[in-house]
Amino acid sequence: MKILQSRSNMFMGIALLILVLFPLFNDSRSMMILLTQIFIFGIFAMSYDLLLGYTGIVSFGHAMFFGIGAYSTGIFLDRMEPTMMWFFISLLAGFAVAGIVSYIVGLLTLRLKSHFYAMLTLAFAGLFLVLAEKWRTLTFGNDGFTFRTPDFMKDRMTFYFACLAVMAAVYFILKRFTQSPAGSVLQAIRENEQRAESLGFHVLHYKIIASVIAGVLASLAGSLYAISLRFVNTSVFTMDITLDALLMTIIGGVGTLIGAIIGAGLIEFAHHWLTELAGTYPIFERWIIFFGILYILAVMFFPAGIVGSLRKIGSKKKTVKKQRPEEKKIAG
Repeated sequence: MKILQSRSNMFMGIALLILVLFPLFNDSRSMMILLTQIFIFGIFAMSYDLLLGYTGIVSFGHAMFFGIGAYSTGIFLDRMEPTMMWFFISLLAGFAVAGIVSYIVGLLTLRLKSHFYAMLTLAFAGLFLVLAEKWRTLTFGNDGFTFRTPDFMKDRMTFYFACLAVMAAVYFILKRFTQSPAGSVLQAIRENEQRAESLGFHVLHYKIIASVIAGVLASLAGSLYAISLRFVNTSVFTMDITLDALLMTIIGGVGTLIGAIIGAGLIEFAHHWLTELAGTYPIFERWIIFFGILYILAVMFFPAGIVGSLRKIGSKKKTVKKQRPEEKKIAG
């Protein structure tokens, strides 16, 4: 396990170095924008992985926190001066609203099991979508609105490095959290909730903690997403956003934070590539069908995801190496 962990850390270090050096050797604006989107959705996917992968909670309404962050930043920067101070205030406002909403929703719904909870979170997300559509004086409805961004955020390279730094920070913070005693309790709840409760742990308390942390991080991703587009509309509350997070988590590897980032990269690259192909070849106009087939194949042949499958292969090799010396002793 220690060998696998050291290899994972080495891989992370090399990948981070490549991403830091990339803009210095490649000035492609489209590629930089794409990588920035990957960093943002990497944060969002990690927040979802904390629920699904580490706590065993399936949510269909995670987009509401993403949308809260996007609208908080958009509204503040549209109504106030587009300065760094107001940007950070908008972030804090998004954190506060997302934290309060996730706490209330968690308190009301986390007592339910399985699909009952999932459907209720979908209903709450639908309420926020309707609210954003109807409250036109604040949100401008489906049309959305553009807003100015701080000068610091206007430079694409600066924004690229800011998003990369935030993604790396979120990864290491969540890594420490999931390896802490509280993280161990969350994983125990995922494996066997009744047993964790019988050991004296307040299961609902820990679930709400995970829900609040995930909601706040999803809000952060939504704020960065709004800044990257300089535009926000009701699409940030749609089911598609939650499904993207679900796909990223499952394809990358449930319960592996690095898998969420890899899944975000694959999904965003696939979206970009298939959209470009649709512009050239009419057969790819319905690219979502090809994407759905790819997802089905990935779930069928790699149920543990990319990182999970690699870890299984690594652990099997290690087991075989341990068995061989024992076989030699028996033969001797």
